[in-house]
Amino acid sequence: MIKVVQAFDRKEITELASDDAAALEAKFETARKLLADRKAWLKPHQRIAILHKLADLVAEKRQDFGILIAREGGKPLTDALIETDRAIDGIRSAADFLRTRAGVEIPMGLTPASDGRRAWTIKEPIGIVAAISAFNHPLNLIVHQLAPAIATGCPVIVKPAGTTPLCCVELVKLVHKAGMPEGWVQTFLPEDQSLPEKFATDPRVAFLSFIGSARVGWHLRSVITPGARCALEHGGVAPLIIDRSADLEKIIEPVVKGGYYHAGQVCVSVQRIYVHSALQKEFIDRMAARVEALKVGDPTLPETEVGPLITPREVERVESWIAEATSGGTRQIGGGRLSETTLKPSILVSPPRDAKISTLEVFGPVTCVYPFDRIDDAIAEANSLPVSFQSAIFTRDLAVALDAAERLDAAAVMINDHTAFRTDWMPFAGRRVSGHGVGGIPYTMHEMTAEKMIVFK
Repeated sequence: MIKVVQAFDRKEITELASDDAAALEAKFETARKLLADRKAWLKPHQRIAILHKLADLVAEKRQDFGILIAREGGKPLTDALIETDRAIDGIRSAADFLRTRAGVEIPMGLTPASDGRRAWTIKEPIGIVAAISAFNHPLNLIVHQLAPAIATGCPVIVKPAGTTPLCCVELVKLVHKAGMPEGWVQTFLPEDQSLPEKFATDPRVAFLSFIGSARVGWHLRSVITPGARCALEHGGVAPLIIDRSADLEKIIEPVVKGGYYHAGQVCVSVQRIYVHSALQKEFIDRMAARVEALKVGDPTLPETEVGPLITPREVERVESWIAEATSGGTRQIGGGRLSETTLKPSILVSPPRDAKISTLEVFGPVTCVYPFDRIDDAIAEANSLPVSFQSAIFTRDLAVALDAAERLDAAAVMINDHTAFRTDWMPFAGRRVSGHGVGGIPYTMHEMTAEKMIVFK
């Protein structure tokens, strides 16, 4: 059995039956048989109808999902409801993209050998999808894995995070209520830690979708079956530059949102803030005042802005990273414990460049502020780590904005917005250590598709 507890107070919510090796084998065989019977494949219009119905069913349970996200994952209710809205839109987007998804004509007759032929491509499901998800968006991340699989016609087995499985379980129930035949969408709740690797590396898996730590993701990529595709979404230590021309009156709110949204437990959360020396004091004063005013506590309350970390062990880890930085004289603003699960937000001013807090993803309610005098130095610092995901710059100088957009080593550069901005139809991907492949609903649909060419003589 898997015990699921509330992130904030660790009270038990429920227990779920777990899956053993025999159950995993049965799930794979069910998926394999469905894939092998091409006559049983759902037509595009059937998949569209299921997705539209699923979106409607999730919308009907919007408040329930919001509360569930807040309880099991600790995300403040206001943000949890926004996550639910994004999930609904993502499901509808997957259906919409089917209307423009098609093969292409391949030119023939260009040489004597190709004369008298017509050729075109069609799109087919790549095969069985194994999806491993993370805790920080327990509904929307599952949607990003399930909705593209449903849309493309792939059988999918999804393993939610062990700490936040309930949104996944409830969503899959709604998938079946929406008309999806049994076996096409299945959950996997492993009873021990040896099974997830067996799940990811099964030779029947054609596509592995993994959202989680770089250590685990890169290991899985090294051992998946030959020929299987994969998409890995890891994390970053997101840099944000505040140019001398920036308007501090307008930027504090987005910087604070980007740094402390979901207590910093976001893979593109603002972590490293490089601020021009001329603005440093005023920026820190304004930032500190807003951070101090953040309402921290029970995520199920509508007024809460910052909730708990996912486990008490994560609280201890983040505290140790802060202690490492402050032991050398780094100035800390704010911080401290509210409870065993919840940290008050803090700002670290000029921590050592080689400290954990400066070089590794903190995944906690902490941001670091570093001064700079030359924009070239800020960009060099932003690009100095092996991780590379999303970055940002605030500036009112168009030349600086365009130059930084070109020179920042990132998969996406936000100008006059925080690093955690995302829409669910845009490409979302880490570079280098931060990931492999491209996420986002239409991009994942492409990854889950195999293109077949037909030549007619």
